[in-house]
Amino acid sequence: MDKVIDIEERIPTLRERRKKRTNRKFVALLFVFLVLLAILIYSQTKYSKIQDITVTGTELYAEAEYEQLSGLSIGDSMWSFTESDIEKTLDELEWVEKSSVNKKWLTGVEIEIQEFESIGYLDKSNSYQMVLSNNFALEKPVTSVEGPILTNFEDAKTRSKLVTQLTKIDSEVFNLISQIILSPSEEDAAYVTLYMNDGNEVRGILSSLAEKLNYYPSVVAQLEDGQKGVIDMEVGIFFRSYDDVYGPRKEGAENEESEAAEEE
Repeated sequence: MDKVIDIEERIPTLRERRKKRTNRKFVALLFVFLVLLAILIYSQTKYSKIQDITVTGTELYAEAEYEQLSGLSIGDSMWSFTESDIEKTLDELEWVEKSSVNKKWLTGVEIEIQEFESIGYLDKSNSYQMVLSNNFALEKPVTSVEGPILTNFEDAKTRSKLVTQLTKIDSEVFNLISQIILSPSEEDAAYVTLYMNDGNEVRGILSSLAEKLNYYPSVVAQLEDGQKGVIDMEVGIFFRSYDDVYGPRKEGAENEESEAAEEE
């Protein structure tokens, strides 16, 4: 015999389940409403705005200039940008090697800049232009020269070959270079003359400059104390004193030049 279910007995249970389900929906909707309300209120307060922008790692340009180039400003919404978009904008600057942008706490932005290093100063007759390690010539006035002066390297392709060589030179030797002059030649090889801070002159070929120049300290170590001259690295490596290259300096020439300068 089939069991008979009394519907009247189950109605209170069904009502209770329906009531609980309705309450859960109400609580969920109320929570969503409160979250949206909180977001709306937050977006209207100063705590959703950029209050501080910190820029570090800058040498070529001032922090304020990088802040302007980033497109960010005090008072902008913290949620109106993404870090990756700002990094992409800054990385497109030809003198910036890499950038990092991070949101800090609720109202701060930190920008870290890594610039390309200076490799030399392009001689522009009456001024100098800083050249970076990626061969970019910076369009910015130079107030002081702290590196080798590059003469006759206006051609970007030739200068790029020089920059490649300079990045391979040991820092000990690189810091001794005062000036590099490209000698015009009809031959394929690009001949260069280097004036060193210790008083010596080096002559070499651009394509093998770094390989040969890294031997400079060992060559100088074999010279007599106070001996200066021309170190030829074009083919092999050999030394000639200035007297052999330019002829001996006449006795008293220095005094004669000094007297002539005073008379003028």
